[in-house]
Amino acid sequence: MLLFPIMLTIHIIAGFSALIVFWVPLATKKGGNIHRKVGWVYVTAMYTVAATALYMGIYRIFFDNTVPEAQAFSFFLLFIATLSAATAWMGIRVLRFKQRTEKHRNVYDLGISGLLILMSTITMVFGWLYEFPLLQYFPILGIILGGGQLYYWLTPPQNKMHWYFEHFGNLIGCSIATLTAFTVFGAPRLLNISSISIWLWLLPTAVLTPLIYVLNWHYRKKSKIQKVKKQSA
Repeated sequence: MLLFPIMLTIHIIAGFSALIVFWVPLATKKGGNIHRKVGWVYVTAMYTVAATALYMGIYRIFFDNTVPEAQAFSFFLLFIATLSAATAWMGIRVLRFKQRTEKHRNVYDLGISGLLILMSTITMVFGWLYEFPLLQYFPILGIILGGGQLYYWLTPPQNKMHWYFEHFGNLIGCSIATLTAFTVFGAPRLLNISSISIWLWLLPTAVLTPLIYVLNWHYRKKSKIQKVKKQSA
C-alpha cells in the first residue's frame, strides 16, 4: 500500500526533527521568543509522530498481521502514539490553566490522561502474551505519567508554579517516547544490526525520568528562594 511508506517517511522525519529541536527549549530562556517558537515546532513534530504511529499501528494490526513480532511492534506503535499525544497535549494544556485554583474536570483532559493509562495497560498485557520485554515494562512509564496527570488535574494547586513543573515534565516525558522509538527502530538500521538489548531500549527512560525529578526539585527550590526574597524585601 502506497500510503504506508509515505506515513513511515513522515514519521521518521518528524521524529528526527523532534529529537533535534527538543534540546533548544530546554536550554534557552523559559518563556522567551526562541523557547516558544521552537517549542511549538517540537510539539507539532510530536503530534505528527503520534498521528503517523497511530496509522501504522492500526494498519499492521488489521492488514499486515502475518508475523507475531509485527503484531507486538504494532501495539508498541499504538502505545508510542498515545504516549506522545497525551504528554504533548498535557504540556501545552497546562499553560492555558495557569491561574486555576480548584480541581479541573475538563472531559477531554481527563479522558486523554485516562486513555494513556488504559493503552499502557493494554500494551503490557500484549507484551506478556507475546513475551516481548519492551512491551512488558516500558508502558509502566505511561501509567506513571497518566496517573500523575490525573492527580494534577483533580488536585487543587499547591504552588503558583504548578503549571511550570507539569509543562516541562510532560514534554520531557514526550521526548522519552521519541528516543525509545529511535533505539527500537532507528538504531538497529543505522548500526546494521539485527537487534538491540532491552537495556538499551530502556536507557532513555532511565536517563530522562530522573532529569524530570531533578529539574522539578531545582525549580521548586528556586521558586521558594524567590518567594522568601520577595517577602523580606
